[in-house]
Amino acid sequence: MGHEKPVEPFSDLHVEEGKVRAVLLHDPTVEGLDVAIYMDASGSMEDEYKYERPRRSFLEWLQDAPLKDPANQVEPQVRWMLEYLATKDRNGLLRVAYWAAGASGKDVEVVGELKGVDVQQYRFPGAKKPGGHTFMTPALKDYVRYLREQVQHGARRGCAVIVTDGKLHDAEEVERFSAQVAKDIVAGRLPRMNFVLVGVGDGVDEEQLERIAHLEYPGVGHLWCHRIAEEIGQVAELVAVLVDENMTVAAGGTVYDDQGRVLKTYEGRLPAVLEFDVPEGAESFTLEVNGQRFTQPLPDEDHHEEDEDHH
Repeated sequence: MGHEKPVEPFSDLHVEEGKVRAVLLHDPTVEGLDVAIYMDASGSMEDEYKYERPRRSFLEWLQDAPLKDPANQVEPQVRWMLEYLATKDRNGLLRVAYWAAGASGKDVEVVGELKGVDVQQYRFPGAKKPGGHTFMTPALKDYVRYLREQVQHGARRGCAVIVTDGKLHDAEEVERFSAQVAKDIVAGRLPRMNFVLVGVGDGVDEEQLERIAHLEYPGVGHLWCHRIAEEIGQVAELVAVLVDENMTVAAGGTVYDDQGRVLKTYEGRLPAVLEFDVPEGAESFTLEVNGQRFTQPLPDEDHHEEDEDHH
């Protein structure tokens, strides 16, 4: 499977066996949404939490500009996410915690319920006890437990943003737990929820993030989506997973393949989520809306791995 890189105006893209699911950039308002942020505290993230003073440029040095405050790689990313996500949250307070903490790498260290408006005052220096391993399942369990409690206070939908370098030691357990969460959502035992993996730092294992984000569950579809923090151009990309086909983006539109053939026509209403089939070998598709055309490249399909799995 090639890398799926959405270009504007798309915020998410899934391609499987000629079926395309493309999410348009849309800033959703979701009633009763309860959001949390979990920061990876494992040893492999230690460099990302180190405070370093940004180097002055030659021009700043010439002008004797004041030195910038020391910063780490996680803090500025979490601050803007917190500020934005608090505007989506039902009470403007986000549960913020470190995960993969403690010697076992299985501890969750809760920072607290934080407000988006105070964001510049918050410091995120890493957990008190960085983890020896990177176990993500405890963070998911913590969030599910928290969301269950919040349902009694008006929560109707959940979204947990998980900041990580993507080097997990319990990927299979994460998949098993995700499948259980999906079953509980379908059975009505849990409100609908989603998880967003956000890769931060220089050594992000994007393949592992992509593998988890690709999983689909009966009755729920995609539970996960993934982003690379440095590549997020619009804040709304962070919550693409909350956008659904009931949301409307424009009064209509047409999707073409790379040969100019019409693949799908939307009359009267262009939904925020487009689903259509592309012919084999197509390298891109184009959306025409309001007289403008936007072309989205498609990833190269690679079926070798899948074939091996079936033998």
